[in-house]
Amino acid sequence: MACTTLLVGKNASLSGSTMIARNEDSGSGSYCAKKMRTVQPDEQPSVYKSVLSHCTIPLPDDPLRYTCMPNALPHEGVWGAAGVNQVNVAMTATETLTSNARVLGADPLVRYVAATKDQPEVIGGIGEEDIVTLTLPYIHSAREGVMRLGMLHEEYGTYEMNGIAFQDIDEIWWFETVGGHHWIARRVPDDVYVVMPNQLGIDFFDLKDALNQGKEYLCSKDLKEFIEKNHLDVLVNDTFNPRHAFGSHSDADHVYNTPRAWYMCRYFNPHTFSWDGCHADYTPEADNLPWSLKPERKISVEDVKYILSSHYQGTPYNPYAKSGDLRGKYRSIGINRNNFLSLSEIRPDMPQEMQAIEWVAFGSNVFNAFVPLYANIDHVPAYFANTTHTVTTDNFYWANRIIGALADAHYDHCRQHIERYQETVAAKAREIINRFDALYLSDHILKTKEANQEIEQMVREETQKVLDKVLKTASDHMRNAYARSDA
Repeated sequence: MACTTLLVGKNASLSGSTMIARNEDSGSGSYCAKKMRTVQPDEQPSVYKSVLSHCTIPLPDDPLRYTCMPNALPHEGVWGAAGVNQVNVAMTATETLTSNARVLGADPLVRYVAATKDQPEVIGGIGEEDIVTLTLPYIHSAREGVMRLGMLHEEYGTYEMNGIAFQDIDEIWWFETVGGHHWIARRVPDDVYVVMPNQLGIDFFDLKDALNQGKEYLCSKDLKEFIEKNHLDVLVNDTFNPRHAFGSHSDADHVYNTPRAWYMCRYFNPHTFSWDGCHADYTPEADNLPWSLKPERKISVEDVKYILSSHYQGTPYNPYAKSGDLRGKYRSIGINRNNFLSLSEIRPDMPQEMQAIEWVAFGSNVFNAFVPLYANIDHVPAYFANTTHTVTTDNFYWANRIIGALADAHYDHCRQHIERYQETVAAKAREIINRFDALYLSDHILKTKEANQEIEQMVREETQKVLDKVLKTASDHMRNAYARSDA
């Protein structure tokens, strides 16, 4: 699944919170309806069976409650995507990665093969469909998440290359699969952000630390031997770069992947490097963009929403520009087939019951609104949870899909409506969160359910308002419109 991931360490964020965020995007020409739900411990299975790969995995008997973002249509499995559990540990899964033939030849992916008349069924490994369900209910820290997923990866294998982020109040860890059974993970330094655009990203790895103390790096136990046996380390110095050893370096990356990382780094570090022109330090097609950087200023939730909605504003590559030969040259971050955007914010200045805020948006990020919800809850409000199989304005997913399709066709005329909608929802939602935070801090009254319901009602009203405006504007600019009335 195509995606874009942004990780923000606690000392790089404006609120002092760890933040992990990811766009989930459908493949070209498809649109995957998503919803948000809470899974209670008694709803978690004792034995898990994957729909796509048919692998069967016994699960621990003490799951935690957690939120997730499953597919609205369950025919391909759960696809939990992102969530926060009841002890304020979060994850997002997955960022689809690319690898090279040397890695995949040395440790092939574990793919499902259906039975034939002559051959029995071959069970596949785990993948994006499974990872949240198998991991999030059973971990009490980001590091535990890495270790559990690493164990599952080694035992069952995987049929695809993926990147996964884990988060708690203090740490963020980034996990990357390497072939069918191997993996690496690196702790995100507290003062940096990390950008991931569908590429194997880690550009430095300390094998000694990973195989011994594991303070900042972790990996599968035989990784060193795996690298040496298969001659995967391409560098001639003592520095080990997983991106070069395990990643891909195709021409397609220069159109589809690296420009997204370039634009994100350009936004957060506009003066650190030169980004434009023939003498730029980094271009949209650079193969050496840093995995992490210290931002020039602290990063807010609003920054995350803006950058993960980007269509290369302020560059010649903006598909909404009125002129220029380079319009739409590169795959943008905010696209028509964004399924959802989720950001988990674990706040150090709040008590455990209210630490976790999950920000959610559905549909194309260019045109949707970002909504915060308290994550430590028993039920998700219906507007975000009841995504149906058929199109309707009764839920947040389909309402935003309709708004995006209408507004895109009349971008210049609808832009002001969308901007006001996004700003209004964000401001009103923050006011509600601030009010209920203060209520708990002053009087110890916990009303996260009531807060989420108030946010839900506000978002319903504002989304309906902008839909009305966008529909009116789009109708006025239909090609068969005439200025003169019939009378």
